[in-house]
Amino acid sequence: MYKSSVLRKIVFVISISAIAFGGCKRAINDDNYLANDDDRIGYASDASRIEFANNDVIALADQAGILYNAEYIRMPGSTCATVAVDTINTPHTLIIRFGDEGCLCADGRTRRGAIIVSYNGRYLDNNRLHTITYSNYYLDGNQLTGNIKMTRIDTTVTGDWYYNVQVNDTMNMSPDPIESELIVWSGNLIRRWVGGDMTNERSDDYFTVAGNATLTIPNGHVFNFDIATPLQFGTSCDFAQSGVVNVTGYTGSRILNYGTGACDNAAQLNVGVHIYQLTLEK
Repeated sequence: MYKSSVLRKIVFVISISAIAFGGCKRAINDDNYLANDDDRIGYASDASRIEFANNDVIALADQAGILYNAEYIRMPGSTCATVAVDTINTPHTLIIRFGDEGCLCADGRTRRGAIIVSYNGRYLDNNRLHTITYSNYYLDGNQLTGNIKMTRIDTTVTGDWYYNVQVNDTMNMSPDPIESELIVWSGNLIRRWVGGDMTNERSDDYFTVAGNATLTIPNGHVFNFDIATPLQFGTSCDFAQSGVVNVTGYTGSRILNYGTGACDNAAQLNVGVHIYQLTLEK
């Protein structure tokens, strides 16, 4: 009798444990839960972060190349951002310097180091290669290295020009000089200036980016980005505002949707028949 009672208790405990374990397993596999960190907090934020920085560098170079000064880059009354141009030597050189201490700019972002642009002819000439490199350049504490090669292409429609961009940028998000946390963005893109081009203010500028790129995130996983609907970036927004990307790579095939234009940190990921809401990180 005693053995029978003990046996029943053991069976009961095992049954309860099995139910609890099964419940946990179902929670992990719930349709609203992304168990993979690459999907949940990885490539969507990293791509938005580095492509924003890439686009921002081109926008800064364009403004400096058109005006030959940093008036609309720096804060009013500040002298921490300067522009120097050498059009005597070939190739010509344009350098935007932000100093070594950190320069608070008109867009509220802090920069230091320098952006260097090498080109021939006049800055706005068509079909001229512009090569952008960096000298100890940081945007809000993140270091950019590598290069951007861009060529302005004009069309038969007045004002309808764009850049062919070959990008090979690396962003280090680690403040520790010994332990790197690298994002690598490499590919061939088409960049258009779609808003704010009629003013000298940077705050109203909007750009779209199309094409294909390869993203390597800090854990070494590689993803291919085929931009199905152009990504839109505004200089006043921290994240990609819209655009759809077909993502393939370490976790399989995904559809990444950055929204319809709102300046927010929301995105959507389609994995098979499931749809997940993402919160982008700056």
